[in-house]
Amino acid sequence: MWKDIVKFISHNFINGENIKISLLDIILVVIAVLVTQFILKAVQSFFRKKLSENEMKRFDSVYQVFKYVVYLFVIVFLLKEVGVNVGVFLTASAAIFVGLGFALQTFFQDIISGILIILDKSLHVGDVIEINDHVGEVKEIKLRTTVMITRNDRVMIIPNHKFMEDPLFNWTQNKSSNREKVTVGVAYGSDVKLVEKLLMEAAESVDRVLKTERINVTFDDFADSSLTFAIHFYVPNGLNAPGIQSEVRFKIYELFEANAISIAFPQLDLHLVSTPKDFVLNKRND
Repeated sequence: MWKDIVKFISHNFINGENIKISLLDIILVVIAVLVTQFILKAVQSFFRKKLSENEMKRFDSVYQVFKYVVYLFVIVFLLKEVGVNVGVFLTASAAIFVGLGFALQTFFQDIISGILIILDKSLHVGDVIEINDHVGEVKEIKLRTTVMITRNDRVMIIPNHKFMEDPLFNWTQNKSSNREKVTVGVAYGSDVKLVEKLLMEAAESVDRVLKTERINVTFDDFADSSLTFAIHFYVPNGLNAPGIQSEVRFKIYELFEANAISIAFPQLDLHLVSTPKDFVLNKRND
């Protein structure tokens, strides 16, 4: 009986020149795929237990690529072992693969860029970044794209190859806080020491300005119509910088008005030179 069962499952129900497949071959392929799947899940579980939440997300992205590559090699190896001439299929599909290669060039470029971003840790979930004049917080790093939420609460999908081609400013690479500034021009003749004092007071009075970081005033320029000052301060999150800068400007205007400090605006002095009447008459007679 067992001999009949073995003979039955070993019989090639597909017996061609390049393909020979039996029921036993199919069973072995299924078992091999299930074993591969079990091993991959065990490897994934082992590493996930030792990683933090952010590292886990990066690992999962790399693991997906690794899993597909392993499955590809396992399937090709099994097909070859069960009697399928894989070389014939690869040769026949060469032209198709070349066409797909050109069509999917950007796709694979995105994937490779995504892997490099994950491995070199140049970008993390939660980072505040600036790319192509857009500022936002990274919400998810995928193999092909990165998801960012902008200051206007819009979802921005960025192809990963953009990070390799365009300049990327990571505002939180060094620390979570960001240094910002507010610039103001005051009229010539203003008390510059009083201006410095009022600017410091304005920044220190805003709750969302970090008091644990240095706040300082710089005298930036003697402009055409104003003396230009800047107040520099740190904010806890760069995404909130415009709102915090606005609060500082409101406070500056309030303090300047209370202390008779004029905020300068562009001015042009026009000097008229009068010409003597006799000189004009002589010119006409000539």
